[in-house]
Amino acid sequence: MRDAVTTIGKLTDRQSVVFISSVDEDGFPNTKAMLAPRKREGIKVFYFHTNTSSMRVRQYKSNPQACIYFCDKRFYRGAMLTGTMEVLEDAEVKKMLWQEGDTMYYPLGVTDPDYCVLRFTAVKGRFYSNFHSEDFEIE
Repeated sequence: MRDAVTTIGKLTDRQSVVFISSVDEDGFPNTKAMLAPRKREGIKVFYFHTNTSSMRVRQYKSNPQACIYFCDKRFYRGAMLTGTMEVLEDAEVKKMLWQEGDTMYYPLGVTDPDYCVLRFTAVKGRFYSNFHSEDFEIE
């Protein structure tokens, strides 16, 4: 892969679903599908929205180790990024990610106490395409 930022960036932008993983209190991985990130900074930082009351938020607060995986099933390729997940509840970040229609998830609006932002910061990755996997560093 010549340019990880471009290759992985295009892959992530084309997906409507991403799989995120956390670590539970017994040390086991827990994975779930989520809506694609609302914002990204290169392939290092990704922002998601979720419910503050969720199991995943509790797990990230206890252990921030995380993984996200983007899968392009049409071309059977994918990118796994590993790093840490932060739970952000400050008003500025919540406003930055808020979109019209979000009251479907958070009926009290942008100040809903059950609305928070997850910020994933990648440290390394692995890309799979054409029967080949390749590790890469995130700068």
